[in-house]
Amino acid sequence: MEEQNVQSKGAKRSFVGIVTSDKMDKTIVVSIDTKKMDRLYKKYVTRTKKCKAHDEKNEAHTGDTVRIVECSPISKDKCWRLDAIIERAK
Repeated sequence: MEEQNVQSKGAKRSFVGIVTSDKMDKTIVVSIDTKKMDRLYKKYVTRTKKCKAHDEKNEAHTGDTVRIVECSPISKDKCWRLDAIIERAK
């Protein structure tokens, strides 16, 4: 019998980040920071990744902490969508 690798369809990646731009219509730019150990110097280095996410109702604004989840491609750059606003900017 052949063994098959079955990946569950509900397992989508999600990240928590800070909104850096909300100037586009229904699109936000989310900055995601991760800490990674440098192999040579043995120090933690902060890596920043920017993702464009779909915000259907234009709810999120600059400075908000949000959760984004993976989805099917919406445009050339957007393959993430806004899931929840965790904390509003002060």
